[in-house]
Amino acid sequence: MMTDSEFEREVERHYRHNVVVNVLDGTCFWLGTSFIASRTILPLYVSHFSDSKLVLGLLSMITSTGWLLPQLFTANWVQRLPRKKVAPVHLGLFTERLPVLLMVPATAWLATQRPMLALVLFFVLYTWHTVGAGIVAVAWQDMLAKVIPLDRRGRFLGFANFGGTAAGALGGIAASWILGCYGFPSGYVLCFAAAAVFISISWIFLALTREPAQAAQESIISQREYWRRLPAILRADPNFRRYLFSQSVVALGGMAVGFLTVYAVQRWRLPDGQAGNFTFSLLTGQAVSNLLFGALADRRGHKLVLELSALLGALAVGLASVAPDPTWFYVVFALTGASIAGSVLSGIMIVFELCASGLRPTYIGLSNTVNGVAAGLAPLLGGWLAEVAGYQVLFTVAFVVGLAGFALLHWSVREPRQARAVADSGEV
Repeated sequence: MMTDSEFEREVERHYRHNVVVNVLDGTCFWLGTSFIASRTILPLYVSHFSDSKLVLGLLSMITSTGWLLPQLFTANWVQRLPRKKVAPVHLGLFTERLPVLLMVPATAWLATQRPMLALVLFFVLYTWHTVGAGIVAVAWQDMLAKVIPLDRRGRFLGFANFGGTAAGALGGIAASWILGCYGFPSGYVLCFAAAAVFISISWIFLALTREPAQAAQESIISQREYWRRLPAILRADPNFRRYLFSQSVVALGGMAVGFLTVYAVQRWRLPDGQAGNFTFSLLTGQAVSNLLFGALADRRGHKLVLELSALLGALAVGLASVAPDPTWFYVVFALTGASIAGSVLSGIMIVFELCASGLRPTYIGLSNTVNGVAAGLAPLLGGWLAEVAGYQVLFTVAFVVGLAGFALLHWSVREPRQARAVADSGEV
């Protein structure tokens, strides 16, 4: 294995290539997923089979937890991989990409003939897709941390997500046209097919990443020993504990997001194609915010971006609760997109700064799995509130909890760059 200085030279040598292929990966992946947008198109698809708010809550729970929960269970394995890309490239092809392809025949053959079977099979395939993404997520994040230098990560991910969400916004327009012209179920079959094509193309660009091999800095331990050490890691890092708690509260504040589209469509009797328009608004908000937040994070830190993200998310559901007509929901979804942009970009990147590089997979896994538990409970709680008290109560509660999450993050968590500077200077 190469020395640290040799490794850094290899990273710099392939930096531009890796930026290009990973931006293209993100662009194609976001474009593909815009056709199966989990906060706009899929809730409307599910509503054709069931009007239960708890079923919609289940969909939102899978969306929130599928990517997050598995990560701690794979961190010990990832920590030992000399090259992290083998997981998202070789394993991810089957765990993340294949189930989207299978949604096409499942919907085409069963949606009208066997609707309940189609719904069950959709949930199986969608869970497979989201959990499969979570299985390879730590390795993908650690790969990016290896091939993108620290001082350029915010701008890289901001630009990559901008390209992806801008393409996704165009995909939202296309999805709106498809659903408007073909309706249910044919329009959804075509949307699922478009998603499968573009996320398969993204896999090709991901596979082109040039990642130097690097020996694990931590000793190899069993999974049982790995789990036994986790409490000690948390006890030794109070700032990370406070960060985890604040992000869990912010995640609970997202309990209403999965219900916004169905609420607007049902209240004002909008056509299915409106889901594509809302997707365009959501992804436009994400695209613009990714550029702004990427630059801001590099200059001022990821904590500030996460604070802004929490505020924007709370503002979005607060606005939804008082919206007098459906045009307001374009703003609601733009604010939601901006909130998602900040939470994804800085939620990934801040963890890299909260820990030493040797423990990075463990910190990534802890952060995302703990957050995933809260994110999984949130839509179930949201579905229950909507069922027993109505959407207005749900939106109000989500607004208050979101503000509480912001307050915890702002006043209890220390900016990791400041904490590191103090530690380096030897101050207490």
